[in-house]
Amino acid sequence: MKQEIEVKRRENSPSRVVVGDVIHSLDNYLPEGKQVIVITDSNVHRRYKEIINRYDYCLIGLGETIKTMQTVEKLYGELLARDADRTTFILGIGGGIVTDITGYVASTYMRGLRFGFVATTLLAQVDASVGGKNGVNFEGYKNMVGTFNQPDFVLCDLSMLRTLPDREFRAGMAEIIKAGLIADRELFELFENHPFEMFRNDSQLLTEAITRAIRVKADIVERDERESGERRKLNLGHTFAHAIEKCGNQRFLHGEAVAIGTAMIAHLSAHLGNISEQDAERVRRVFEQMGLPIRSEIDYKHLLRALKHDKKKQSDSVNFVLMEGIGSCSIRRFSFSEIDSLPNLSL
Repeated sequence: MKQEIEVKRRENSPSRVVVGDVIHSLDNYLPEGKQVIVITDSNVHRRYKEIINRYDYCLIGLGETIKTMQTVEKLYGELLARDADRTTFILGIGGGIVTDITGYVASTYMRGLRFGFVATTLLAQVDASVGGKNGVNFEGYKNMVGTFNQPDFVLCDLSMLRTLPDREFRAGMAEIIKAGLIADRELFELFENHPFEMFRNDSQLLTEAITRAIRVKADIVERDERESGERRKLNLGHTFAHAIEKCGNQRFLHGEAVAIGTAMIAHLSAHLGNISEQDAERVRRVFEQMGLPIRSEIDYKHLLRALKHDKKKQSDSVNFVLMEGIGSCSIRRFSFSEIDSLPNLSL
């Protein structure tokens, strides 16, 4: 059984997100008669060698530290060596780091090639590979260099999640919970009403959660592809999350940092009277029930310093996405002086 979600693009046909048993029909999604070059990492290549070896491929390293311009330049060189031209199709097979780098390389090499993704982690399936944000880090700051450019397709095969470690799986769940908090109360309630083990083992439940999260993101991206307004809501929890990742010295996975950052925003939203303390506690409880952290133990002043360098800052202010209830949120700009006067939001 497959579910397909279309995301409208300014140009060309819609970007397609396909959830289901799709990995063994990969060729059906690739352009016929064109050169295909895969970008992946060594772990993914080892696991899916039989599929990847059908194409020419480039390997990148592992971990957030390789998400740099140096890696991008290396890939440019490899594409040149393989005579890649404007008709070449670039296919990223991997998690969020692979898809971010692949999308950026494809969008900038020869001023842009067509590309698609096979998302092999839960985080990539519900967040990193959907919506057209591609980029790399610069001097430790998340995604400081990047593009807005949507892939032709994203293939999300749940069978690829079976070998995912629990920690990686939980990190992906944080982004699904976040989607529920933004615009789908019933999605959030799925996590209140089902334990972690059910999401891990019940493919029907997991499919529902993934497709609902993708639909939340697709709906927002269609209305605001370039993040000039409504799309900023997708950054719920991320302003703190990026600061946590910057200060945490690779201690936290992205989804773990999002869980902590969202718990902090729930605290702030309750402090401002936007939501009740009961709703803030519901948010914290769901993250904890899924085995995710809600505090970082990082010095709060260090977090604020990093937050003020976030790529989304404007002059001496930063946009925060605040909760207005379960399934609703709003955007509010805070000046640096207002941020400094807030209570310590580390729980």
